[in-house]
Amino acid sequence: MQRRQDTVEIFSTFIKFELDRFNGWICEPRLRRSITTCLQELPEQKSKSFWALYWHKVWQTQPSSNSLAMAHLAAYLQEACYWAVRKLTLNVSGQASIADYFQIAIAHLPKILKNFNPQYSFYLKNYAELAFERAIKDLLKVRKEAHICSDWALLLKLSRKRLIKSLRYMGFDSKTIERYLLAWECYCELYPSSNRKTRQLTKPDAETGKAIATLYNSERLGRLNAPAPAIDRQTLEQWLLACANAARHLLYPQVVSGDTPIKEDSDASLLDMVSDTNTTLLTKAIEQEETASLQNYQAQLNQLLEKAIAALELEARELLQVYYSKQLTQTEIAKQLNLKQYQVSRRLSSIKKSLLLTLIKWSQQTLHITPGSDVVGAVNSSLEEWLRSHYHHNQNE
Repeated sequence: MQRRQDTVEIFSTFIKFELDRFNGWICEPRLRRSITTCLQELPEQKSKSFWALYWHKVWQTQPSSNSLAMAHLAAYLQEACYWAVRKLTLNVSGQASIADYFQIAIAHLPKILKNFNPQYSFYLKNYAELAFERAIKDLLKVRKEAHICSDWALLLKLSRKRLIKSLRYMGFDSKTIERYLLAWECYCELYPSSNRKTRQLTKPDAETGKAIATLYNSERLGRLNAPAPAIDRQTLEQWLLACANAARHLLYPQVVSGDTPIKEDSDASLLDMVSDTNTTLLTKAIEQEETASLQNYQAQLNQLLEKAIAALELEARELLQVYYSKQLTQTEIAKQLNLKQYQVSRRLSSIKKSLLLTLIKWSQQTLHITPGSDVVGAVNSSLEEWLRSHYHHNQNE
């Protein structure tokens, strides 16, 4: 894969796939004009990480420039998404291609940007790559389960949240969704528990189906917001199968490239909808100072952790080097270092715990953060991102 080096390219180009392989970069003219203008107005700011944090700040605080900032960040994170997807899907069989998984993963970008906190995670690219990996892992796990389950078994494994999302994805109106949800709840309540362990459940027998329909007809009177007629067993089965079908469609969504024409007879694409308006944030010195302050904290963090690693014993430093630079499994590391697998796991945990305590102490003293459980979790994720970035960077030098 041809990596991008120029800042303008990094924030204005998108991956082009051909036959499920990387086939170069596509430039989006509006984004190119936008980032070029930014660099002209702030020529001293050449760091890619500065502009990543900057556009994240714009995305958070400037509603009028939200789509522009999102597009810049989507361009910036193309490589992170590609490598996360490629690593996880090389050995996956099925109809979906790497390009399909890439589009599915990048669709999680709004959620990733919302959860990213620069106070804990200075490297948006590393944070996003981990988030893309988690999204694809979760999808593959659910797809595997759904693939081997019958519709009737799948219905029992769905969460209420996923079912609502599935029905909305299929375009059902709120009244229909409400009725389907109630029917599904009645099904989950009355399907015989003795048969639930198998993944190849059959549809309820006539007696159970009738009981589920009777329960629905009783519950609808007090639980539905709008009046609804009574249903029979056959209608109930149709509704439940529609729910299962919706859940499967959500797991295999139709992916659309950003340069796909909006209409068949139109040359306009989705990327053409990106606003061409330059953000006014560039004229506000306080925003630049905030981003510069984050970069200063990042420099302090680098120095702190590099010093902490240098103070470790040689064996511990070698273990970190092998684990993060070569990306070997713990079993492979144990063989290479002549250790037991459980020794590798314990030593890695001990080393990272030591670094985590150092990082938490620094966060208390520098960022004035009280280390609650949520903060410790965020700082731990930040440490994992830093270690990945640190050893990957050193490996490429």
